[in-house]
Amino acid sequence: MGAVTFVMRFISLVLVVTALMLLGADGITSLEHHGQIDVRSLEAIWALFDKGAVDAFMAWNGAHLPGFLSSFVVNMLALPGWAVTGVLGVILAFIFGRRHDPLESE
Repeated sequence: MGAVTFVMRFISLVLVVTALMLLGADGITSLEHHGQIDVRSLEAIWALFDKGAVDAFMAWNGAHLPGFLSSFVVNMLALPGWAVTGVLGVILAFIFGRRHDPLESE
């Protein structure tokens, strides 16, 4: 196994674990709000760390990108954080997963 494959498999593992942690955090928050479903978007998660950066990025996004691309970026940031990290992690795990050589099994 090459170094790049190892690093990408590790990154995919980190992404999947992060997705599970975000899903668990959303579940706990929903329980705290008496069963009302609460799902954090990527924008909300980013804002937990640096709200000013989110505001600056959104202003830059609206001013410098064409309308369709700006809408695409806003829609991507509106997706649930656990879904984005989980799907990306699973895709990377499939791409860089273990390869079985059919000739070795004989």
